Amino acid sequence: MIPSRHDGVTTRSGMDCAVCGTGFERSGRRRYCSDACRAVAYRRRRRPDPTPVPPAGQRRAATVYECPDCATRAVGTQRCEDCSTFMTRVGTGGLCPCCDEPVTIDEITTNQ
Repeated sequence: MIPSRHDGVTTRSGMDCAVCGTGFERSGRRRYCSDACRAVAYRRRRRPDPTPVPPAGQRRAATVYECPDCATRAVGTQRCEDCSTFMTRVGTGGLCPCCDEPVTIDEITTNQ
């Protein structure tokens, strides 16, 4: 019977670093070859999820545009229906489920 908490018996002796892939001699429950790789792994675990971006062919449909003249916003339409001028890109987003107005993901996440 193999003891469950005896590191010399229950873990492999040689290991590859979970961050950089470098081989190192394992001691205890160590998973990283250096403290620098351990810090990188910690930062990656704590990093917030990136903003979801639609595939390249579908980005315009999920982009919020704003008219520089009348400040009208639209989702997926680059030309203002009121002024007939081209609108500027505000960011990735869609229609608000509450008020049905175009909002960006950044506006929703920063105004909480």
